Amino acid sequence: MGKSKQLKLMNYINYADNGVLTIEKAAMPQPKSHEVLIKVAALGVNRADLLQKQGKYPPPEHDSLILGLEAAGIVVECAAPLQSQWFNKRVFGLTQGGAYAEYVCIDAQQLMLIPDEVSFEAAASFAEVYLTAFDAIVRTGQLCADDVLLVHGGASGVGSAAIRLGKALGAYVIATQSSEIKCQYAKQLGADLVINYNEHCFSQVMKSCGLYANVIIDPISGEYVDKNIKVAAMDCHCIVLAMLGGRYSELDMAKVLSKRVHLHGSTLRNRALEYKRQLVADFISRFGTQLFTETMRIPIHKSFAFSEIEQAHAMLHNNENMGKVIVSIS
Repeated sequence: MGKSKQLKLMNYINYADNGVLTIEKAAMPQPKSHEVLIKVAALGVNRADLLQKQGKYPPPEHDSLILGLEAAGIVVECAAPLQSQWFNKRVFGLTQGGAYAEYVCIDAQQLMLIPDEVSFEAAASFAEVYLTAFDAIVRTGQLCADDVLLVHGGASGVGSAAIRLGKALGAYVIATQSSEIKCQYAKQLGADLVINYNEHCFSQVMKSCGLYANVIIDPISGEYVDKNIKVAAMDCHCIVLAMLGGRYSELDMAKVLSKRVHLHGSTLRNRALEYKRQLVADFISRFGTQLFTETMRIPIHKSFAFSEIEQAHAMLHNNENMGKVIVSIS
C-alpha cells in the first residue's frame, strides 16, 4: 500500500466574525487545468477586503473565502500545457479571492508578466485598480480624447488609476479630494482641476468654470449622484463603483431624461471568467506597453509586512492613503 500524499500547508490571513485578522494555517490551493499556482511575494489591499471581513461583500459562489483580489509572485506549479509559457515566471493579476496567503491560484488567461526591473510591490499595485478603472472609463464610459472626466476620490487606488488613464486618453480630468495634500497628490498624477470638497461644492465649481462631465467615476453614491447629474454633459456616463456616502439617492429625473444620462452600477469581482479574460486582453492591447512607465505608475503609499495586516486595513479604513497600500510576504 503506497504512502498517502502529505498535505502541504501555508500561512494565510483569516478574519473572525468581529473582523479581527490573524495569521493561520490552511492547505495550499491546487491549481485547476486553466490556472497557475503562484508563490505570493506581494498583494494589494483594497476596500473590498474591508467590506468582506465586515460581512458586507461576500465572495461569489466558488471563489476562495480567503481575502484578497490581486497578487504578484512567481509561478511554482501549473498544468503541462501552461509550463512553457508560465512556469517560474514573475507575474501579477486578479485573483478569485485568496491573495492574503503565501500561495494563490490565478487563471492563466488573466496573468500579466512583470518586467525584470519592476518590483513585486509595484506590480501588486496595478491589477485591481487599473482593470476596475479601465472597465469603467473605457469599456463602459467610452471616454474619448478631449472629453471631461470627473473622478471622485482621486487619491484612492482606483481614483489614481482613473486619473492616469484619463490623461493617457487625452481627456480633461477633474478630481475631488478631502484635503489640500490630497489635492496636490492628484495634481502630481496629472489632474487638470482638483476640488477640495470640504471647502467647495464640486458641482458649483464646475458650473462656474463652464465644465460638464462626459464620464463620471463615483465611489461615493448617496447625495453625490444627484450632484453628478447637475454637472453631467449630454449623454454622460456616470459609473457608480461603491457606496461610501450611502446606498440611497434622490434624483431629479427631469435632468436625467433631458441630458440622456447613463447611470451605471458596476462591480468587477462578480463578473464572469470570460468577461475578465477579455477585459485583461483589451487592457493589455491598449496599455500594455505603457503600464510600467512613469506616467502610468501608481504611487505606493505604504508597504506593510504580512504580520502588519491590521495596520494596513486601518490605513484604508481611515482614508489615510494616497495611492496603494501593499503587503509584502518575505
